[in-house]
Amino acid sequence: MKKILIISQNFYPEIGSAGNRMKNIYLLLKERGYNVKVLTTEPTYPNRKFYQDKKFWDDEDLNLDHDVHRIKVSNKKYSRSLLNRLFYYIEIAIRMILYIIKNKGEFTTVLTTSPPIFVAIVGLFAKRFYKAKLILDIRDLWPESLNGVGVFNNPFIMKVFKKIEKLLYTKASEIVVNSRGFIEYIVSQHTASSTNITYIPNGARNDEITKRNLDSFKVIYAGNIGLAQDDFVLKKLAKELYNRSIELTIIGYGLRRDSLLEYCKENNLENVSFLSPTTRDECLNIISTHQVGIVTLEDKDVFKTVLPGKIIDYMTCGVPIVGSVSGYSKEVILSEQVGFVSEENDVKELIYYIDTLKANPLLSKEMSENGNFYVRNAFLWESNINSLVEIL
Repeated sequence: MKKILIISQNFYPEIGSAGNRMKNIYLLLKERGYNVKVLTTEPTYPNRKFYQDKKFWDDEDLNLDHDVHRIKVSNKKYSRSLLNRLFYYIEIAIRMILYIIKNKGEFTTVLTTSPPIFVAIVGLFAKRFYKAKLILDIRDLWPESLNGVGVFNNPFIMKVFKKIEKLLYTKASEIVVNSRGFIEYIVSQHTASSTNITYIPNGARNDEITKRNLDSFKVIYAGNIGLAQDDFVLKKLAKELYNRSIELTIIGYGLRRDSLLEYCKENNLENVSFLSPTTRDECLNIISTHQVGIVTLEDKDVFKTVLPGKIIDYMTCGVPIVGSVSGYSKEVILSEQVGFVSEENDVKELIYYIDTLKANPLLSKEMSENGNFYVRNAFLWESNINSLVEIL
């Protein structure tokens, strides 16, 4: 029997696409009969205080699972500054490497995920330590995305990160990506062979797919409000929706959440409701009570390659999408007829699309059904895990 070690900073019960992705990979590989262990951290994303609430620990089997080992991290300032975050990542990498050295085992395959790139480096160490096959799971083009959000562009450090990135791509036995948009970049930048790259998107489980719970016409934004998301568009959109007496629900977290919250308070936008981040099941239930799901990304080349997890979540819940996005995200939304897109970050255009959906229930219903259908055919974990099994 093949023994697999999954190395990931993000894992259950963390909210967000990364934790959900690694949880599903772990559980489904175990269902297929593989001997799988996980090396991860205590949950911290987006805030370690969330996980003091027992509601996030809603899977008793995983809570008691001795195949999941969590390292403790002393650095408590994960999101406060770039320097603290760097030290946080380095501490995680060191503690993971020490754990691997002290707890010798036998593994035929190491699956590690990036970002952060430091955890992928641990995977490379584990590959050599165990003399195992390395599967590198790429969820974001890091460090390219650092330039995209404009927070870090030191030429020397970026050059070092680029060399590490190239080393990882070169040494990996197989590369897995969660967006088709990453394949061309990896092949062009790192002379990797596309035959060694497998597309396995983020997705949903079959029992998560739901139809909308039709009630009043409401709009929702669910997920990270960080440096990659365009909060300027969200602010203007909130004000325009207020003028139309349309409710906007925000289940958000991230560096720009407070700025958006203050803007809504200053402008007395009583139509906007801010909800605290919650479990995946509860979040999907809330999304399904809305008629439009909003997605925004900064207009940078690197973000043209991504497919935000919220797009899949909206389709899972049968909620039509109105997006301020381009590239691969735009392609999916328009080609599958699950929503509308403004590539120019034009709030008036976004409002026009929202008004269109409100005025055309049949069109809205068609897009809702298209979303459910596309998830079943392209984003179902029970099916897509087969691609990983083939690699193994």
